[in-house]
Amino acid sequence: IACITYRDWANNIYQHISEIYKSEHNFLIWKSKDEFDSEKLKEFNPDLILWYGWSWLVEDTFVKNYHSIMLHPSPLPKYRGGSPIQNQIINGEKLGAVSIFRMDTGLDKGDIYQQLPLSLEGSLEDIFKRISILGLAATCNIIEGNYVATKQDDSKSSYFKRRLPEESEIKLSELETQTAEYLYNKIRMLADPYPNSFIRTIDGKKLILKSVEIKNN
Repeated sequence: IACITYRDWANNIYQHISEIYKSEHNFLIWKSKDEFDSEKLKEFNPDLILWYGWSWLVEDTFVKNYHSIMLHPSPLPKYRGGSPIQNQIINGEKLGAVSIFRMDTGLDKGDIYQQLPLSLEGSLEDIFKRISILGLAATCNIIEGNYVATKQDDSKSSYFKRRLPEESEIKLSELETQTAEYLYNKIRMLADPYPNSFIRTIDGKKLILKSVEIKNN
């Protein structure tokens, strides 16, 4: 089993499954983009490749000729594409999902193997911990063959682009027109390692906002 990522929450899943199944499977684990080597991956010839949290284009050969699966933190087919956690939170969603699907040539379109409900409440750190726990349970089910592949209903799909760093700015117009909950969501969804929310000050500097809470008057 090959495990490829650069995300801490995904590495946490990989470390646990490599311990659980070390007597049954050989593992190749890469924890950063710099470690990735497509030729070494082919030499390893894995029966299963996990691309959890991977943000770069995967070569067609690994999609078409290998059993490659991806974890996407949204209730697919909704919120396909980039920044799924952020786009759900800023849209006011309270409940998302951890979806694991078999990769194909379409954007987040493959058959779903596992989909577990994910609370989007609390800090981004809390959400990452939930993703690790749910992702581990779902991955164990897949390794053990306890799943049924389900085709996605494209008629229910929605797509969102990856958010850009400049979208992290909180503008005066937002302070004047948006609710406390909206601003709370925008700040908490952009905690590290994402580009933090910020306010531009009159002297041309950025006031970085790393954490937030709402209090009544």
